Amino acid sequence: MTINYYQQHAQAFFSDTIGVDMASLYAPFIAHLAPGACVLDAGCGSGRDARAFVEMGYAVEAFDASSEMVRMATEHSGLPVKQMTFNEVEACNRYDGIWCCASLLHVPAQELPQVMSTLAQALKSGGIWYVSFKYGDSEREKGGRHFSDLTEAGLNALVAQLTGIRVQSMWTTQDKRPDRSETWLNALLRKD
Repeated sequence: MTINYYQQHAQAFFSDTIGVDMASLYAPFIAHLAPGACVLDAGCGSGRDARAFVEMGYAVEAFDASSEMVRMATEHSGLPVKQMTFNEVEACNRYDGIWCCASLLHVPAQELPQVMSTLAQALKSGGIWYVSFKYGDSEREKGGRHFSDLTEAGLNALVAQLTGIRVQSMWTTQDKRPDRSETWLNALLRKD
């Protein structure tokens, strides 16, 4: 369902999100990355963040489940963006940083523990992992997309199921898009 939404609305989504200033969200993430670190943009959407990380000098890999988003992200970022889902990640101890900006929120709640475990395996020891979810404690469908909303308690409970992963910091922000007023839960997770 959600993939179909992005297939059909790729251009509108790209246009709505490509120009959003994400600097305030990049800053706490990149503070934990060494120069040239290997970063995975998981569920990269438009490729906006992947491109920003490339421009900062990081070695970036990116994927998205929607072939239309992959096409646009490849064009925008200059990277060979892969078409795949979170469940298809096979890397082990590969990434210094994983960036999941507004992407894991589309995973059904019952699948989140397994998806996050798969991503945790891909992160190197000492690695940093950014996640963001719309703030709330419900699972819903809106406009052809699935959303799993999380509060601090929900995210803490999810992370508690992961081996070697801990919450380093958690904070809320308002949506960066000028026409939106949603609250977002952001977190940095660390692999020990």
